[in-house]
Amino acid sequence: MHGCRFDGHADNIADMRSTRWGKLLLQASTAPACSIRRYEQRRGCALELDFERVDSMLPIVGIIIVIVSVLTGFAMAGGHMHALIRPSEIVTIGGAALGAMICSSPPKVLKDVMKGLITLLKGGNVGKQTYSEAFKLLYELFRVARRDGMLAWESILSEGHSNAVFQKYPKIAHDHHLMEFVTGALQGAMEGNDGPTLQTLLDSEIHVFESEHHDAVAALTRTADGLPGFGIVAAVLGIVVTMGAIGGPVEEIGHKVGAALVGTFLGILMSYGLVGPLAGAMDGLGHAEAALQKTIAAAIVGFAGGGSPRAVMDNVRRGCGSAVRPSSKELDEMLKEVDAQK
Repeated sequence: MHGCRFDGHADNIADMRSTRWGKLLLQASTAPACSIRRYEQRRGCALELDFERVDSMLPIVGIIIVIVSVLTGFAMAGGHMHALIRPSEIVTIGGAALGAMICSSPPKVLKDVMKGLITLLKGGNVGKQTYSEAFKLLYELFRVARRDGMLAWESILSEGHSNAVFQKYPKIAHDHHLMEFVTGALQGAMEGNDGPTLQTLLDSEIHVFESEHHDAVAALTRTADGLPGFGIVAAVLGIVVTMGAIGGPVEEIGHKVGAALVGTFLGILMSYGLVGPLAGAMDGLGHAEAALQKTIAAAIVGFAGGGSPRAVMDNVRRGCGSAVRPSSKELDEMLKEVDAQK
């Protein structure tokens, strides 16, 4: 079925073709309705991905707003930016905070902190698109098991992320930790564990992940809490330097006192405007990753318990958070897309 037609003389149509907007309007009017629907679907998908990109950038945007607001207010009050550039204060505060974190945290926690911060600054990997890929991947694997038995998963799991099935879903395949969880859960189902046993095993694995992530967040939070104190240390050291020049010109003494106070300022700003918010964002990312793991676990346990692929995915959908939950119509479209594949 085609779209609407233009009624009018050929001369009018010729006039329309002579303008850029007229050409576009004519093309739109004669485009098949199915093409328009495909365009709208692609456009909707693109907008969804754009929103996910914006969400992933929020921590960076927030930090930029903090810094710009503070510096703008300082400049509006008549301050000079060069007065805040104190490398010695940054070395004292940053170095002391880093050393304290290294002293108080085991190597595994330090590694998790670095990985968590890198993942956070990259935007994370737990949006609606990730859930969509997880749903389609699991449904496809469930269809394979229904047709050929769960042992058919063995060849797929042995190849890991390089297998053609996983390659269709890059957000899953390129996430090493998530791939380990998915393949481990499928392996547990393939080995014949019943629903309750498999649920217990997966709950234990998720609990370990949550515990390790909590340790990393706690280490970063302790560092944030200590930064104001290290800022005071830097300020005190600056006052000590000032006291050594107490007999000098008033301008020099004022300059040194101001430099000392910058230490307090930097310590508080780094704590409440940088490290603390990053710790909070990393904590939220960990909760989102754990929620995705619980969703995947519920689907695999439900299928291992005898549920049909479509019913299992619909039941699991209902337990997802509102920000990532696909609607019934969206789920139906996802499953139809998988059904259409050979």
